[in-house]
Amino acid sequence: MRAPNGESMMGAVAEPKEQGRVVGRYVLFDELASGGMATVHLGRLVGAGGFSRTVAIKRLHPHFAKDPDFRAMILDEARIVSRIQHTHVIPTLDVVAEGDDILLVMEYVHGEPAARLMRAARTTGRRLPVHAVLTIMAQTLYGLHAAHEARDDHGQPLNVVHRDVSPQNILVGVDGVTRVLDFGVAKAAGRIQSTRDGSLKGKLPYMPPEQIRGEPVDRRTDVYAAAVVLWEMLVGRMLFRGENDAAILHSILHAPVPLPSSEVPIVSGALDHLVMRGLARDPAQR
Repeated sequence: MRAPNGESMMGAVAEPKEQGRVVGRYVLFDELASGGMATVHLGRLVGAGGFSRTVAIKRLHPHFAKDPDFRAMILDEARIVSRIQHTHVIPTLDVVAEGDDILLVMEYVHGEPAARLMRAARTTGRRLPVHAVLTIMAQTLYGLHAAHEARDDHGQPLNVVHRDVSPQNILVGVDGVTRVLDFGVAKAAGRIQSTRDGSLKGKLPYMPPEQIRGEPVDRRTDVYAAAVVLWEMLVGRMLFRGENDAAILHSILHAPVPLPSSEVPIVSGALDHLVMRGLARDPAQR
């Protein structure tokens, strides 16, 4: 995670810089990240007797917090993640709905998203070590499998599909543990907020063909996206690129995918096979 001034907070205790905003039992401090729907803050749970705990707090942007659909979406995320208890998934600790504020309180993890690790490697003209890449992605897949296997209170499968597996949503902790985060666009049985027809959920370069075509998605959608991330981490560049969304879509649907070993000779044939199987355009072949 990054501090607002751009300095890394890896390996150091993150201390708030100024008096924060109080919402319920939580104090919101510095901004860690911001997206289209919400901002993630460094926060602190304050309890009796001087008790406190550092947390990460996702706060829905005020204009979205007033929209019933968006409120339902973030509450859905909390409900889904609460059913996934696994070392490689960042847990949700609490949900706060107070006035116009909707807060999703998560465990705070010192670390960096895989996207930044990849960018740092490119900047220095290097690639991430293959053994490190495999460790990160193996743990990512463990977390996704836990999500895919999640069940409700009656033991019925929730059929969770993350739908937004990408380097931005894979957090590598300084403790050596990789965790999946951000189930904000996840598909699951019984969601309160349903996806609007015709809308694409997730990041285009990591979407499999069936998701782009609006066909039903299942856990194989996440397998495909994870395979794209694995290819990119091994090779050191994006797999599907283009001047615009139409060009990226064409690449995903039709462009040949090079073997990782064709660009990085130290990648083994067995690893090539694993990556290419995950990237199969036909879900049945993954």
